[in-house]
Amino acid sequence: MRAVVQRVRSAHVEVDGSIVSSIGPGLLCLIGVKDTDQGADAEYICKKILKTRVFPQNDDSKRAAWDNDVVSHNGEVLLVSQFTLYARLKKPRPDFSKAMPPTQAKELYSQFVEMVQRDYIPEKVKDGVFGAMMNVTLENDGPVTFILDSEADLAN
Repeated sequence: MRAVVQRVRSAHVEVDGSIVSSIGPGLLCLIGVKDTDQGADAEYICKKILKTRVFPQNDDSKRAAWDNDVVSHNGEVLLVSQFTLYARLKKPRPDFSKAMPPTQAKELYSQFVEMVQRDYIPEKVKDGVFGAMMNVTLENDGPVTFILDSEADLAN
C-alpha cells in the first residue's frame, strides 16, 4: 500500500460538481493499493498516518515543527483512493498492472478507512468516492509531503 501524505490547512473532494468530503487542518492522504497488499499493509499505513509527527506545537514556544502527530494536533484526515500511485511509466501510456483490481481494491480500501476511523475519531476521518472521477482541492501547509510505502518499509 502506498500513501502520499500532505499536511494541509484545508482540503475537499468534489464529485460531479458537489463537495462530498472536506476537512480543515490535518492530513490529505492519497492511497494506492497494490495487487499483493493485505491487511498488514493497511495496518502499517494506518499507524504511520496517525502516529508520524508532522505538526508543530500549538503554542508559541518556537519548538521544532515535528512535535505532534495528527491525533495530538486534533486534526482531520481526508483519505482519497488513487490507483494511479501504482502506475509504471515505461512507455508513453501508464501501465497499471501492479495496482490491485478494482473489486478487491475497494474491499481493502474500505477496510483501511474503517481502520483509520477505529484508531482515531470516526467523525474526523473523511474519504472520497472510490472509483469516481474526483477533483481534489487543497491548501498545502508548509508544504509538507511524505510518501509511505508498506512494501518497502515492512521489508526493512
